[in-house]
Amino acid sequence: MSESFADRIPAYMERISACLEAALPSGDTQPERLHQAMRYAVLNGGKRIRPLLVYASGECLGVPPEQLDAAATSIELIHAFSLVHDDLPAMDDDDLRRGLPTVHKKFDEATAILAADALQPVAFQILAESQTVSGDQQSLLVRRIAAACGSLGMTGGQSIDLAAEGSHLGKSELENMYGMKTGALIHASVMSACDLCEGLSREQRDAMDTFGCKIGPAFQIRDDMLDIEGETAVIGKTAGSDERLKKATWPALYGIEAARQRCDELFGEGLQSLDLFGDNASSLRWLADYIVKRSS
Repeated sequence: MSESFADRIPAYMERISACLEAALPSGDTQPERLHQAMRYAVLNGGKRIRPLLVYASGECLGVPPEQLDAAATSIELIHAFSLVHDDLPAMDDDDLRRGLPTVHKKFDEATAILAADALQPVAFQILAESQTVSGDQQSLLVRRIAAACGSLGMTGGQSIDLAAEGSHLGKSELENMYGMKTGALIHASVMSACDLCEGLSREQRDAMDTFGCKIGPAFQIRDDMLDIEGETAVIGKTAGSDERLKKATWPALYGIEAARQRCDELFGEGLQSLDLFGDNASSLRWLADYIVKRSS
């Protein structure tokens, strides 16, 4: 491909926006307030990192976008559901998300809880009703994404995160939490393309697995650094919230420079795993670079 992945991002953003729009009930369908809150949670912007990882991984493996749409949509809906819950007063108690009032501030706490709860089954409904993937592939995707968002993945990582507030975690404990809380869904974004790729070798699958495992914690470390170094108007959420909540983060426990170094190490290890794919992995390399060097 002569153009870069950056040139194709607008088309992918338009594609995933259309998929998300189609997946959600209209705001004038009863119960209107619930559906409006669901749409607000999903359609109010966002970088769409996880769907872009699905599509970039598909480019690497030669899987066409139409086969990736269901996975990309499902994963983004799960991500949106998790953000609504994370922002609740019982969790991180945040007022801003993507530069706008969080769902519980825009609507109310009960509606926010219900909206998040309703997004999760929609995510799996999209997979179950997909007409572009086989039944066996549907089963693989359901299992993968369910595991990524369950108690051994994203939800469990959030539980560890809450319990660790004000505590000191060892580096391995911290990265285990990162791997669950953030990394599991990012890993699923990468590996979902593998589930849809016919004839993938063990070596190729292992390389993608390594990339997915490395880039998730790198993303979270960068996010933690931005909480310290970023500005609220730029990052779209309240800067300094980790310090306010005494979160166990890499920069808080080991310093900003150590966090930067570890982020770079994970980035390098993730990129190295893509050497097997040569130029076919150029999209993933570009996206990985964006993930660890972004300013918002």
